[in-house]
Amino acid sequence: MPDKKHTSSRPASLAARVTVFVGISTTLSLIVLGFIVQRSIEAHFLQQDVGELQVVADAVHGTYAASDSNVTNMEMQLMLENAVSGHHAIYFLVADPSGAIVYATPGADLSAIAQSPGRVEQINTETVSSWVDNGTTYRGAAMVLQQFIADTNTTRTGTLVVATSIDFHLDFMTSFYRNLWAVVIGISLFSIFTAWFAVQQGHSPLRKVSNQIRDTNSDKLHLRIDTNQVPVELFDLVSAFNDVLQRMEDVFNRLSNFSADIAHELRTPITNIMTQTQVSLGQERSVEEYQEILYSSLEEYERMAAMINDMLMLAKTESGLQKPTFVETDLRDEIGDLFEFFEAWSEESQVQLELLGECTKIHCDRSLIKRALSNLLSNAIRHAAIGSSVRVILESAPNQNRITVENSGTTIPLEQLTKLFDRFYRGDPSRQRRGDGAGLGLAIVRSIADAHGWSVTATSSDGLTQFIIEIPSEIIGENTL
Repeated sequence: MPDKKHTSSRPASLAARVTVFVGISTTLSLIVLGFIVQRSIEAHFLQQDVGELQVVADAVHGTYAASDSNVTNMEMQLMLENAVSGHHAIYFLVADPSGAIVYATPGADLSAIAQSPGRVEQINTETVSSWVDNGTTYRGAAMVLQQFIADTNTTRTGTLVVATSIDFHLDFMTSFYRNLWAVVIGISLFSIFTAWFAVQQGHSPLRKVSNQIRDTNSDKLHLRIDTNQVPVELFDLVSAFNDVLQRMEDVFNRLSNFSADIAHELRTPITNIMTQTQVSLGQERSVEEYQEILYSSLEEYERMAAMINDMLMLAKTESGLQKPTFVETDLRDEIGDLFEFFEAWSEESQVQLELLGECTKIHCDRSLIKRALSNLLSNAIRHAAIGSSVRVILESAPNQNRITVENSGTTIPLEQLTKLFDRFYRGDPSRQRRGDGAGLGLAIVRSIADAHGWSVTATSSDGLTQFIIEIPSEIIGENTL
């Protein structure tokens, strides 16, 4: 069977989401409002009809109850006919206890209602009902009609049916509902269009920022988006982008400087090796001369290998590929070993090495901490004034241990001091004296400190430069990874 290709659909746009949300919420709100208005009008007409029916029922009941047994049917009909006046489209029927119709207003046949079972004591919104007869819709009720007979001291019970035509109400409500729902649909569509248009207009600053971001390239890293010209909702986004541009510009400048430095660093030993090889091949030489040339070439190879190793070391540490292996370490012992290693160079540079203070044992990667301290010591010896001392000071406090490497020499300007640990940074972008390296040593120090959860800072004033590694107390004696 062929493999099915699964494609992930793009999420709905912000404009579509807002438009749909506004459209649904507005439409639902208008529908609810429409139903409320519809129910209110129906309740109003019902209450109005009940009120008129009750007035008629009271008038008929009063007339019927006031009559006596000696009243003839003709007289009763006349009394009932005169009992109700001024009510249009109101109909009623009076039947005696035997069911015979005493009086019925013309225009509506209410006999079927009078004969139906179930009569109510009073008329209200719960007891009235609606029906259709000969194409006309009525609303009314059949109720008990009582007459007291004084001669026999008895009560005679009849039936009263009272009704009103509601066709006018129904025609009005049908027209009103049609217009109401047309307005609801129109407002909903208008709200959806307005929401879509508002979102499109609201996103115009975002599209403008996107175009500016899209136009950014390596030649325009110095340009920034003006945060005062964007809405407050985009302030954080634009500020973050400007910060990214700043970091990219710094990295790009350092890479440009580093490219020039590394090209020179590699070109010089390669040129030396090529020149020595060409000279050695120009004529026959003794074994001792060939050995000397090979030793010289070996020094150049070692220099290039050290440079490449530094770059690989930094790349692995910063990318998390170099995982520290934590062991209990005595810093005084490790620094003592480093002093022995640098002793010859320090004597040649006329610089004295001093180890001061004490600190508790820490858990760290021994090889990495030796690499960091080695870079700090070599940097301090290289820049120390002749006849001065390079000091390593160990300090213990309740909340942290501290390692300070200091040397006396030229004061480092503040604008350079803040960038010393940046990758590929060199205080002077122009060529330095041979042996200065490519500017990776202090970047490696910071990377190793970060891998351990430590912090490293630098200070320089009055010719005294200090590099300080601080080890928080909570990770002095435990593995932090």
